[in-house]
Amino acid sequence: MAKFSGLAVLSLIGSASAFMAPQPQQNGAMKLQPLQSATLDSPPPLSPLTIWGDKMQDIREIHAECRSQPELEFAPEISAKELGLETSEAQLDYFKNNAMEIKQRMQDCGAVVFRDFELMKSQDGFQEMYKALGMNVCLDPLHSVSARPTVDGSKNSPVYEAVNKESRKNFFIGMHNEFVGTRAPRAAAFVCFKAAEEGGEFIVADGRQMFRDLSPELVEELYNRGIRYSVMELPFFGWVDNLPDFMQEPVMGFLKGAASAAINSKVDFDVELRWGESGYDNAKMLQARAPPQPPIVVHPVTGDPTWFCNVHSHSSKLRKDRESVYGAERFEDGASQINKSDMFFGDDGDLTEAALKEMDEITYKNMKYVKMTEGDVVLLDNYKCMHGRNVFDGTRKHGVAWFEGWEGEDEMKASAAL
Repeated sequence: MAKFSGLAVLSLIGSASAFMAPQPQQNGAMKLQPLQSATLDSPPPLSPLTIWGDKMQDIREIHAECRSQPELEFAPEISAKELGLETSEAQLDYFKNNAMEIKQRMQDCGAVVFRDFELMKSQDGFQEMYKALGMNVCLDPLHSVSARPTVDGSKNSPVYEAVNKESRKNFFIGMHNEFVGTRAPRAAAFVCFKAAEEGGEFIVADGRQMFRDLSPELVEELYNRGIRYSVMELPFFGWVDNLPDFMQEPVMGFLKGAASAAINSKVDFDVELRWGESGYDNAKMLQARAPPQPPIVVHPVTGDPTWFCNVHSHSSKLRKDRESVYGAERFEDGASQINKSDMFFGDDGDLTEAALKEMDEITYKNMKYVKMTEGDVVLLDNYKCMHGRNVFDGTRKHGVAWFEGWEGEDEMKASAAL
């Protein structure tokens, strides 16, 4: 672990960026081919604000009603070969001519997997695909916090790198919905430009089925108490313990206030800092917690209750448990340790081991591994479908585009309300 002197930390506090993870370099971004249409003239709009939906008054009754309904279809596959679409031109025409039907399937089934398409093997073709569907791109929800590299390295490119770094290959990315603070894209399209030699499967899970499969008791407790995420840890303050006792409290107050001002000036949601001890060496650290939120939301279009909770990816205990299978996370130093997360009840109470065990088991029960090959795309509704990534060996090049909505969304809402 890097050691910082008191004076060094105090000098860092002067900049908001000092407390944020360093922005990744884009020098290693994948170069597919010269791209004419990949870069937009101006940046896309911000990722939209998260839509939580109205408060559900009797969550247990709603839960029981959902459990009594027929089994859900999830993530059906569409093959260009089976449709007889042999050329990129024919494939693009297919997306244009069937745009509303495809988007309706995304809504009905949470996700749609496209296979055997030549069109999406290039970034240009991938963008032509989602444009033909009428999907409206937006910025990465991480935009206000840090910069995710783009596939082609261009500043205004709407296609971002997925988590492909070799240094993260043994890190199993737990199931999650994409959102940061108050912002969540409505949908996403994940594309494979090069599959890893081994592993690296894209993973999806149906949030509606997750909600149904959890026990009524846990659903009620989680929904009534809410949840809260720890979004980062600042592990730079072990030196405070070496100060004289009379100095520690005022120094801690100053550090907390300065760090809080720096972080809250950078992000567009309120962050509360709390003193604690690092799980690595018990050194003093500041933990940043986001505001409480519900773990189950009302879907913005269909009104379905759906699991919208990132416990599988954010719980430090569940991640630690996975280390016995996949190896250490390597969060011991640098930006990775800053990015360490956790989850609590909305009243800051700790989740019990029994609750974590149940949520973990139900998540694994509903996970679907999608082994993507070049040109495959998973189009998903970010509110209904969680996603993650398996560990891998070799070189993996996947990308993602985020969407604020799509053409015909209002018509779908009106139809669902009937």
